[in-house]
Amino acid sequence: MEELIKRILIELGENPNREGLRRTPSRMAAMLRYLTQGYSADIDKIINNAVFREDYQEMVLVNDIDFYSLCEHHMLPFYGKCHVGYIPAGRIIGLSKIPRIVDVFARRLQVQERMTTQIAETLMKYLQPAGVAVVIEAQHLCMMMRGVEKQNTLVKTSALYGIFRDDLRTREEFMTLIANHKS
Repeated sequence: MEELIKRILIELGENPNREGLRRTPSRMAAMLRYLTQGYSADIDKIINNAVFREDYQEMVLVNDIDFYSLCEHHMLPFYGKCHVGYIPAGRIIGLSKIPRIVDVFARRLQVQERMTTQIAETLMKYLQPAGVAVVIEAQHLCMMMRGVEKQNTLVKTSALYGIFRDDLRTREEFMTLIANHKS
């Protein structure tokens, strides 16, 4: 990867041997490996048997999960907040596992729409809950730095499964909770 990055620097008109750039190929390679570590993540190991039987049937909501990802179209960052809710059907998950699941899918070359669905489908698979709702709010540097160059655009996506899709009151409760928690 370092040789490819050196070639990119040369194609950009830079000298990869100048002092400020000598270590850039190795730093950039390490950075790319870190930002895409979600490809090698094992969801089973991350969840690590932290699914527990519990007769709780009300909404569980984890708000404002910070994430950073790379747009697969331009490899520029997009970042924001992810809100995850579910209604258990006899099984709950350790709360820290939800942000870890978000990170697995954020740490890949990604589109926000797919990431939203992947998080929701993973929770549906492992918990088999009455429903899952995921909302992601993000800013995309590919929209801010190039192309349309709009600095204050916020992209929102949602994935609603089970009762969150079928029951309007449940969906409204979730949407109200994520909208009203901020001051």
